[in-house]
Amino acid sequence: MKNKVLTAVAFFWIILIASCKKEDLTSLPVSASGIENSYTETSLPIQTAITRNIDANIGGFLEALPAHYAAHPTQKFPLIIFLHGQGELGDGSQLSLPIVADNSIPHLIATSQFPENFVVNGLTYQFIVLSPQFKGWPQPSDINDMLNYAINKYRLNYEKLYVVGLSMGGGGVWDYAWNYGKRITAIVPMAGASYPTTQKAQAIAQDSVAVWAFHNNDDGTVPSWYSIDYVQYINNYDPYIPAKLTLWSTDGHDCWTKASDPNYTENGMNIYQWMLSNNKKKK
Repeated sequence: MKNKVLTAVAFFWIILIASCKKEDLTSLPVSASGIENSYTETSLPIQTAITRNIDANIGGFLEALPAHYAAHPTQKFPLIIFLHGQGELGDGSQLSLPIVADNSIPHLIATSQFPENFVVNGLTYQFIVLSPQFKGWPQPSDINDMLNYAINKYRLNYEKLYVVGLSMGGGGVWDYAWNYGKRITAIVPMAGASYPTTQKAQAIAQDSVAVWAFHNNDDGTVPSWYSIDYVQYINNYDPYIPAKLTLWSTDGHDCWTKASDPNYTENGMNIYQWMLSNNKKKK
C-alpha cells in the first residue's frame, strides 16, 4: 500500500512539473501545413513599438501584425524575426525604437511598402514580423528568447519560422542558425558579420536550415568572403536544401535594401516567397 501511495505522489509531481515547463517549439504540435482558414488580407500590416524587457539585451521590439490578425482567431501565421544592424542599437524605449525601422523589412512596413499578402503554391500568407532592438551585439540566446516570447504570445505556423538580418544582425542570423537550427525553417543573412567555419556550416546543414545569403563583393565593412565561404562550406555537407548566395559586384556594405525589396526576385520569387516555399524537414 505504501508503495502505491509513493507512486501516486511521484506521478502527481511529474505531471505538475511538466505543466509548468516553459513552452518551447520542440514540445508544440505541428500540423501538416499550419494553415487554417487561409484568407486574403485587405489592408497593410500594422507596426507598433513595444517597450518590454525580453531579456537583458532586448528592451523592446517592433511588432508588425497582419491588419486583421484579431479577426482570424484560428489562423496561424509565418514568423520573421528581423535583426537590425549596429547603427540601430538602443535600449528599447519609445524614443529609441523608431530607428529599428531605418532599414530593410521594418522600414518597408513603416513606409507602406510591405505587401499585405504573399502567394506561394496557390496559398495566401501574411507574416508576423518582430524586430527586437538590441542594447549590444546580439547573442544566439537573445534571439532564442525572442522566439520563445513569440511562441508564447502569437499564433504561429511552426513550420514557417524565419530569421533575417543585416550586417551585425546578419551575423546574429548565422550564429543563431548554427546554435539553434532545429528551431527554424530558413534564414536570410545580408552582409552577415559572422566568421565562417566548417563546424558552424556543418551544424546548419545537419539541422536542415534553408539559406539564402546576400552580399556585395565590394563590401568594405564585412568582407564578402564571409558569405561566400559560409555557403560553400554548408553545401559541402550536402544539405537537404542547397544554400544559395546572391553576390552583387557593387554598392558597398548595403546589400539589404535590394535584397529585402519585394520587387527583387530570382527564379520568380522574392525572399519572402522563397522563405514560404520552405517547410521544416521532418526528422
